[in-house]
Amino acid sequence: MFGLGAQEIMLILLIAVFVFGGEKIPDMAKGLGKGLREFKRAMEQVDNEEKEQKGPMKVVSKRSTNSQGK
Repeated sequence: MFGLGAQEIMLILLIAVFVFGGEKIPDMAKGLGKGLREFKRAMEQVDNEEKEQKGPMKVVSKRSTNSQGK
């Protein structure tokens, strides 16, 4: 994982607890989780819209368009 060992990760987490406080860490993690979920949902929505656009196209003949005016 990015070349970080267990000791380096523990040190980073310890520093984060000192900087932000133990009570703020869960709130920050919750906000990060919500942000990641929203990003994933938006990416899936874009993929679904692209798939819908690539679907079969409806063919309209000249006869069906010209007969509307008569």
